Amino acid sequence: MPKRSKAQSTATNFSTSASGYQLLADALLNKGTAFTDAERDAFELHGLLPPNIGTLEEQVSRRLQALRGLPTDLDRYAFLRDLQDINETLFFALLVQNIEELLPIVYTPTVGAGCEQFSRLFRKPRGLFLSLPHKKRIKQILAHPRFDPVEVIVVTDGERILGLGDQGAGGMGIPIGKLALYTGCGGLHPATTLPIILDVGTDNPECLADPLYVGWRHERVRGQEYDDFIEAFVKAVTKRWPHVLLQWEDFAKNNATRLLERYRDKLCTFNDDVQGTAAVATGTLLSAINVTGVPLTEQRIAIMGAGSAGCGIASLIRKAMIDAGLKPADADGRFFMVDRDGLLVDGMDGIASFQKPFLQPKSIADDWTCDHPDKVGLLDVVRNAKPTVLIGVSGQAGAFSEPVVRAMAENNKRPVIFPLSNPTSRAEATPQDIEDWTQGRAIIGTGSPFPPLTRDGAKFKVDQTNNSYIFPGVGLGVIAVDATRISDEMMMVAAKALAAASPTRTDPTANLLPPVTSLRDVAETVALAVALQAHKEGLTKRIQTDQIEGLVRAKIWSPRYLPYSRVAGP
Repeated sequence: MPKRSKAQSTATNFSTSASGYQLLADALLNKGTAFTDAERDAFELHGLLPPNIGTLEEQVSRRLQALRGLPTDLDRYAFLRDLQDINETLFFALLVQNIEELLPIVYTPTVGAGCEQFSRLFRKPRGLFLSLPHKKRIKQILAHPRFDPVEVIVVTDGERILGLGDQGAGGMGIPIGKLALYTGCGGLHPATTLPIILDVGTDNPECLADPLYVGWRHERVRGQEYDDFIEAFVKAVTKRWPHVLLQWEDFAKNNATRLLERYRDKLCTFNDDVQGTAAVATGTLLSAINVTGVPLTEQRIAIMGAGSAGCGIASLIRKAMIDAGLKPADADGRFFMVDRDGLLVDGMDGIASFQKPFLQPKSIADDWTCDHPDKVGLLDVVRNAKPTVLIGVSGQAGAFSEPVVRAMAENNKRPVIFPLSNPTSRAEATPQDIEDWTQGRAIIGTGSPFPPLTRDGAKFKVDQTNNSYIFPGVGLGVIAVDATRISDEMMMVAAKALAAASPTRTDPTANLLPPVTSLRDVAETVALAVALQAHKEGLTKRIQTDQIEGLVRAKIWSPRYLPYSRVAGP
């Protein structure tokens, strides 16, 4: 356990000067009814707790029973958020032991509703709310000793929360949820994690009109004032924690890629929407090849949603194609990016810099049969370009219509179809519809969990192609070896490590991804690959290769109660 205010620890015991209500009110220190009789003597806890002395296992059982008795997933989300604010060890023990059941509650899809209802669910501060009017106070806020142990920050400005759009200060639910998975799946100690929202206002009229809204009630600030605020934040972070891992999360298309490019060579940072999504999509596609038999160099990729996430996916798959032997010019022509204005081609207005590498020639559709030649839609692309893979990151429910999916099935023996948009309500198609429209031949991956399908009379789990397979391991590996930067190659080896763990390597009828119950094992595998690559590129502290596995494992925290002893206060 990392050092904490007025507290010290080793691997086997913990000492602190806190006592009584102060001890019970600290979520990182609280053990609730599991404080022993001797600890109750030492820390003046008698009378503040029921007399029965419990165990962590009993507490997990009690909380799980209460959780399952709640009527809705949003109620369960609020319950878990409260538990995390009361007793973090218990919260993470419950999460780790029931990861498959609780992952959809702690993160997608329920976290989307949690963000929408954040102002009404708000009870206790967690993380930092850095608002633009307090720009000059950022250094002072970050300086508090309680933040000394911080090793990883997840930050958002709340503008593009999942597929739900601008949630303003409610976007704080995303960093909180992501960091819960950093601990639950990656094993990072909760004291080393810090969620942050950069509150620059909101353009969501419902938030601005809501008398209970907890954020800065102001239209969203943009332009130079926005950039100056981001710059002040990054400078303050790097000065406070020179070796911190900073993860950007749910920034809008116009900011996500440009901020990543601006800062990726200045500190250890990555954007999970751009790079994490790309890595999990690439890793899952590599796994799908074990089933389809179509080599990566022969794939043609249609992507619905040409924003930062879609182009990030295209960039990493393109790199994988080149690694597999395809010439760069040939790889460029394998991608068909479709956005609200149709297929992206040369000469279109409003093309962002990160979209330019994936523009098709303007003449590509001259010989195509299209419903509307002036706007080449997704169905036109599928019918004429005959992609082998269809990926959705558009946030548009139903974008993979029945004609689109049936056309994919007509052109491919085993079409690969990944509707990745979150939450569930924004998925481009449901797995059941894809299954029905392809007569059970599609290889399916989704961003959020869906009910299992029935294949050959048996239940078959739908692969959740979610970033939780990637970012916890990336963070664990980077922090374990104190990496200074996150390179494209590090994200590529993360994708390949995930593919190497695919059950389809030995059984082409199996799932593409390991079960959610093994996410901790996956994170360790990804972490080791990322750490080794960082060392290979000279991006780590001075260590020997044979030390890396031990460094990774030493960073993995498991939720359990340590014996406490009391020390005198200052």
